[in-house]
Amino acid sequence: MYTDTECCVRAVRSKDARFDGWFFTAVLTTRIYCRPSCPVVPPKAENMTFYPSAAACQQAGFRACKRCRPDTSPGSPEWNARADTVARAVRLIQDGVVDREGVPGLAGRLGYSARQIERQLLAELGAGPLALARAQRAQTARLLIETTGLPMADVAFAAGFSSIRAFNDTVREVFALSPSELRARGARGTGGARGTGGTRGTSGADRAGTSGTEPTTTPGVISLRLPFRAPLNPDNLFGHLAATAVPGVEEWRDGAYRRTLSLPYGHGIVALTPRPDHIACRLSLTDPRDLTLAISSCRRMLDLDADPVAVDEQLCADPQLTPLVDKAPGRRVPRTVDATEFAVRAVLGQQVSTAAARTHAARLVTAHGVPVDDPEGGLTHLFPSPEALAALDPEALALPRSRRTTLTTLVAALADGSLRLGPDSDWDRAREQLIALPGFGPWTVEVIAMRALGDPDAFLPTDLGMRRAAAGLGLPSTPAALTARAAAWRPWRAYAVQYLWATEDHAINHLPA
Repeated sequence: MYTDTECCVRAVRSKDARFDGWFFTAVLTTRIYCRPSCPVVPPKAENMTFYPSAAACQQAGFRACKRCRPDTSPGSPEWNARADTVARAVRLIQDGVVDREGVPGLAGRLGYSARQIERQLLAELGAGPLALARAQRAQTARLLIETTGLPMADVAFAAGFSSIRAFNDTVREVFALSPSELRARGARGTGGARGTGGTRGTSGADRAGTSGTEPTTTPGVISLRLPFRAPLNPDNLFGHLAATAVPGVEEWRDGAYRRTLSLPYGHGIVALTPRPDHIACRLSLTDPRDLTLAISSCRRMLDLDADPVAVDEQLCADPQLTPLVDKAPGRRVPRTVDATEFAVRAVLGQQVSTAAARTHAARLVTAHGVPVDDPEGGLTHLFPSPEALAALDPEALALPRSRRTTLTTLVAALADGSLRLGPDSDWDRAREQLIALPGFGPWTVEVIAMRALGDPDAFLPTDLGMRRAAAGLGLPSTPAALTARAAAWRPWRAYAVQYLWATEDHAINHLPA
């Protein structure tokens, strides 16, 4: 979109926050870059130029605006709607892969050379993997500086910088403030309109100028706001997560969805609370280097980078769906923080009730999960890894023999790496591999594609709830006919599933009391 100058200028002049994250405005006279909804008076059109990413702005020598804080824009929904190499690379960089494994590690995961990845990212984002990772490190550093009391040296290495000097230079260059000045500014409540790690959705700029961070008072706990594009309907999103929560790993407590996180350097516990204009996120990490991945995992689970306006407009083109969308717009697809965990849970949930699926999963957690301490609630374990589950005794599973075979075959493929699920997955290839496993039918494959892989076009025409909802709305209810009708909903069929499911009075469609 950034190449359409006229459209970008109109968005900036109208302060249209729907485009935050889609492109960035760089002002040639001030050498500052902003998000489209920046509250300051827009510059003259001839003084604006546009970039597809914050990293491209920084690489061109522009500094982040201190008012609208463009480095904390919601992520571009484009990357979550695509499964090509560039989109997969962006998702991996957001997860901190370049910081942990370098550009060769990123390229290796994608099956390309480092030069090929560099060329493709430059063509679409105006910045290569190192520049994108550097922008990610700067944002993480800002978050830690403003929301924690960590010494600056600890902040530097937790954010992924290799040296204190690189940390200091980057913070000064990107924010035009030293790390200590940035911390003092945040402490005075002048950290900008949007707050560290989050915005006020698409409601425009917060002209009161208050700090967007929530003060952290507990050692080792980071509190922040996760931005999203409005509208967001939390009912099915949090209702689904709470209704299917595995005891010991997940819980709904005091208005928040809480769960444990398995992370590269340690583990964590997150509490996510829906607010009118943001998601309140409270993270407790055993190692702050996991912050980047923890945040991106939570955003992915809550589908916060979706573009609900585009989704709902497409679905409303079908008159049978229009009343559902108008009644409760902004439904998201509840996803997962760990694709391998969800695949295991999908098998456990085959042809059984939600309660039975939770019971089966809880038994695996108790027997094979790593214990954790949760002084603030009832979480007890991390969900077991595929490697831990590979050693389980199939005879100990209270499942039909065919389901045991399905589960053990899946776990073996995940453990040995022959089946890869996650942000770097090729969605079509993953589907082919899953359907080849014993006991995997279209329903299981598509629910994994929808909630674990993140494919916004995953579709479940054989699902009983879907067919009942379709029949009640006068839509075709046979799988073939419903699939044909749903062609007009593409590429957002996974969202249509959420609207259709919501027609039933089920716990997954309501926020817990």
